[in-house]
Amino acid sequence: MSTDAVPDANPVVPDSWGEPRSRTVTWYDPMVTAAGTRERSGLETLQAMRDGVLAPPPIAALVQMDVVAVEEGRIEFRCAVDESVYNPIGVVHGGLVCTLLDTVAGCAVHSTLPQGVGYTSIELKVTYLRAVTQASGPLNAVGTVVKPGRRVAFAEGQVLDAAGRLVATASSSLLVFALPA
Repeated sequence: MSTDAVPDANPVVPDSWGEPRSRTVTWYDPMVTAAGTRERSGLETLQAMRDGVLAPPPIAALVQMDVVAVEEGRIEFRCAVDESVYNPIGVVHGGLVCTLLDTVAGCAVHSTLPQGVGYTSIELKVTYLRAVTQASGPLNAVGTVVKPGRRVAFAEGQVLDAAGRLVATASSSLLVFALPA
């Protein structure tokens, strides 16, 4: 089979697949948000996103997550789950939960950083404790800073389902650095 093959734009789909479903994702220019981030501390940036002053990053729209609460060293996100994020065995893909944990760990650290300072994940260890389905309801994820740092910071995260049951946990180390001007 040729690797140069272009997928058929209108493939013939067997009736056994059922009716097609779709979801529309809308986002705003991420560079506008990035510019707004450079003018604020991490905490002020996250508060501006929560309050609708700055647009959320595109990943937030893609995975249907929003900031619920933020304070220095702690953040909470809510994430809608539906079948658009199911894996082949009919449960929410672990990558969504991992993305949520990476987000809350990183944003918890971001909430402690001064203007002009950024972060990126160095390591993320995720432990999955329970399968998630659409029936699990929206997920709540909380990230907290374990140890802030000038070069490396450490954070933890946990995800709970709508019934308050723990779904997954994570520990993360993050590199802290000056943002380019």
